[in-house]
Amino acid sequence: MSQQPIIRKASGEKEPFSFDKLEISLKRAGAKKDVINSVKEKIGELLYDGITTQKIYKKAFELLRKERRSMAARYSLKKAIMQLGPTGYPFEHFVAQVLTAQGYKTKTGKILQGYCVTHEIDVIATQDNRQYLIECKYYNSQGKHCGVQVPLYIHSRVNDIIKKREQLSKFEDYRFEGWIVTNTRFTKDATDYGKCSGLHLVSWDYPQKNSLKAMIEEHNIFPVTILTHLTKKDKEYLLKKGIVLCRQLQKNPEMLNALNLKNKKKQNVLDEVEDLVLMDD
Repeated sequence: MSQQPIIRKASGEKEPFSFDKLEISLKRAGAKKDVINSVKEKIGELLYDGITTQKIYKKAFELLRKERRSMAARYSLKKAIMQLGPTGYPFEHFVAQVLTAQGYKTKTGKILQGYCVTHEIDVIATQDNRQYLIECKYYNSQGKHCGVQVPLYIHSRVNDIIKKREQLSKFEDYRFEGWIVTNTRFTKDATDYGKCSGLHLVSWDYPQKNSLKAMIEEHNIFPVTILTHLTKKDKEYLLKKGIVLCRQLQKNPEMLNALNLKNKKKQNVLDEVEDLVLMDD
């Protein structure tokens, strides 16, 4: 095609379809060149003006699943994060685990004394004399973006805590930083404010080298919601029991017993978990 069809994103925005972006996402899922070329060809046959990104995603997912379940799972990573809801509680624990994999000691859901008032902080990540005070903003819809009001509010809370901690002897020589982590995207005003104020923002694909997506894939920290052999009900049960990561299932396979899976399906789940945890980028 000399001119690519216009596709419609979940946010309602429209843009020309990009085979380059599709190829990048397929590579990130672990697909090799022959699989990538096959998927691109079949997606090309599907395209028309006004097609939704959801329809393109669904077709690519089905094609990858026929090749290798773990590739389809990795391709569905963003959707899997969306399924951690409806509350943000599992997402907070997921973010904590992503930072734990990078060598940070983490705590979740702590009440901290500020200079003026107390504040609940979703995640505290500490390494050496650095401490990050992290607020997690979880959305279960891809069309929602995190606006500037959020960093404006979080910045004042973080500053109140930092002002208090800088007065305490046990935090002498500590360097503090406020973070906001979201599973969707920030508006331009929000990222501009973050850069100007010193508040560190992390979204699905921002900043480019240390985005949430990049950190997850670098350390193979995948949520159980990514597993293609489990039903939505199965995943909800595991989340309620505090099993958020595939790694947790790998270490505690007995958690699958309560799902009453047939032996073959149970083994398929564990094989998929193993493949995801060990799979090379």
